[in-house]
This record gives sequence, structure tokens and C-alpha cells, in this order.
Amino acid sequence: MLTLALAGKPNCGKTTFFKAATMANAEIANYPFTTINPNFGVAYVRTKCACTELKVKCSHCVDGVRFVPVNLIDVAGLVPDAHKGKGLGNQFLDNLRQADAILHIIDASGGTDSEGNPVGVGNHDPAEDVKFLGFEMTMWVHGILAKHWSHISRQSQGKGNALEQGIAETFTGLGITYEDVRDIELNLKIDLVHATVDDLIPFCAEVVKISKPMLVVGNKFDEAPEALRAKLAEAKVAFVSAASELALRNAVAANVIKYLPGDETFAVANEATLSPAQKAGLTKIAEVMKQCKGTGVQQAINRAVFELLDMIVVYPVEDENHYCNKQGDVLPDAFLMKKGSTPHDLAFQVHTDIGKGFLYAVDAKTKMRIKENHELKNGDVIKIVSAAK
Repeated sequence: MLTLALAGKPNCGKTTFFKAATMANAEIANYPFTTINPNFGVAYVRTKCACTELKVKCSHCVDGVRFVPVNLIDVAGLVPDAHKGKGLGNQFLDNLRQADAILHIIDASGGTDSEGNPVGVGNHDPAEDVKFLGFEMTMWVHGILAKHWSHISRQSQGKGNALEQGIAETFTGLGITYEDVRDIELNLKIDLVHATVDDLIPFCAEVVKISKPMLVVGNKFDEAPEALRAKLAEAKVAFVSAASELALRNAVAANVIKYLPGDETFAVANEATLSPAQKAGLTKIAEVMKQCKGTGVQQAINRAVFELLDMIVVYPVEDENHYCNKQGDVLPDAFLMKKGSTPHDLAFQVHTDIGKGFLYAVDAKTKMRIKENHELKNGDVIKIVSAAK
């Protein structure tokens, strides 16, 4: 399953975002380092279910909306110079290792300083926070490479591409390949053979960009002064009100409103039962949603998965005529796969044995047999035929 991480300085609303996206029980407080150990939960990407096109009834979506699970980690707040051990230091950075992409949560209201201390709305420039996470991660990666650099250099002397291979092996945990190392080397026109440790900082910045794609999320946008909001909008920051989303999810749980994560509006179930405070709260949230076409939380998760990670949703079935499994369950599974994936890749994702015994696949929508290397599209419904049972 894909893993997204929430990162950023303390007290910017990461844990509120996490709780809103997962409805997990996480501590929320207005002081730095509320989160010491990472919180783990399951969030969902939202997509249109294939059943709407196929005109069949599916019990795995809500009114044609399919939610596909992804792991979400809320890690401890990061402060400047974390790579030197400040704050919770490298403990934070190591927790990011397992993430496929990062949602960098910033306080768009400018109400907290670089270390997460409250300073009053508009008194800190959130654009500064955008830069520092990338820098801290670059220096963390640089620290890993610097630690191994003399050994890699010594081992690779006079051995062709051994230096690049050694660097790739050092970053195996980050998913960096030999080809990635060569591409970075060529793009930066860097001579790795004669590079000093300090020369490797721009190289490590590229390693971070490849291994940990990042979406900047401006939380508390509804509290932000207009000048700050305009500046962040220009930088294509994803605006979010995590507190609004959390309030809506709690209202749904209490049967007060009808709302699906990612909807642009909500409907009150029974206005007569609302207290004046509840009415005022929901009116304020409705105004926030108008500005952002929703609260932004679901939209940010979707952007990370579908834009940053370039994923599609594919539905494997066993019966291509009824779009179901052997038990008659219609569209029982929805898998997130990298754009460019093939039916053979899908077979391995269903089960290793199915992949090893792969024979061919059938496009359930057209009933046509498709090639092993056929490129799957978003919303495809595929039957895998395999020698494995």
C-alpha cells in the first residue's frame, strides 16, 4: 500500500490534518512536539468508481464514489537544523524514509514562527517554511552519503561505474537506482570522481526530489491575511482547512450532516435539531469551503497520489462478464498502480504466484484479450488468467 507522510514544523496543524484524514485518535495541542512518536493511520484517495460506467451495482463505493486506502504517517515536527540534531533531529528524518511522497504542511496564516511557537497571525512569512524542509532533507541525505563517501571512493577506484553503483547502493532504502545516479550526474554536470563531500550537496538535493516528491499544503488558509494567501497561491500551494474537515467528519459521525470527504458542500440532516452554536459553526465552514471548493484535505491527498506519484486506479476481477470475483462480489478490489503499468504488473500486485503464472489478461469492458505489455488506463477493469490457482 502507498505511504504518504505529513511533515513540517511543529504546531502547523499536521496532527489535525492526520486526524481529519484518518479519524484516528491522535493528540492535538497548541505547543511544539505534541507528536513525539509518529502516528500511523489509513487515509483514502477519492475516485469515480468503475461501476458508474458499467451500470452495475457495487457495494464498495458510496453513490459512485470509491475510496482507495493509503497509509498516512504523521511524524514529529521538524525545526531548522534538525539534521544537526536540533529538536527531535534525525529521528524525524528517519521516519520519512518509508514514505512514497510527502505532504509538507505549513501554517499559511503566518501565526507561528520557524520553530512552531505562536507569534500571532500574519507575523511570520510561511514562504520561509516552504524552503527549509527541502533543505533539512537534503542535508540529512548528504549526511548519509558523507558518512560512506571515503569508503565508496576507495572501493571504486579504477572500476568503471563502481562509484555510481556504490552511491545507488547507499541510497537503496530511498529507492534510488544506478540510472537515477547517472541521470543526476549528467543533469548537474558534476564530476563525482573528483567531487569533495561539500560538492555533493546539490547532488543530494536532486536525490530528495526523486525519492520524496513533495506537495506543499497551506493549512489554516482561512485565517491567512490576503497578502500571504496571494503569495502562497502564486507558489501553487494546496490550501487546506484541516480543522474544518475534522469538524465535518465529526458532524457526519454524529448524523448531523451528509458529507463525503472531497465534496464541495455538505447538507444538514435536520436543521431543527441544531443548536445556535452548531449553526454558526457550520455556516463558517460553508464559507471556507466556498473559497477552496471543499476543505482541501481530500484534494491534497488526491493531488499527492494522482499528480505527484502519477498513479491510476485499476480493478481486477475474476469474471469479466459480471465484473466480479468467484463469490459474485462486484468490483471487490481497487488497486493504485503507477501510470504505465501493465496487466503483468497487476498480476504481481494481486499475488506473487498469480504474477509468476501469468498467461494473459482480458479487458472486461471490451471483452478483448490484451497483451502482457499493454499499458493500463485509469478505471480499467481487468481479468488476469494465470496458471496459478
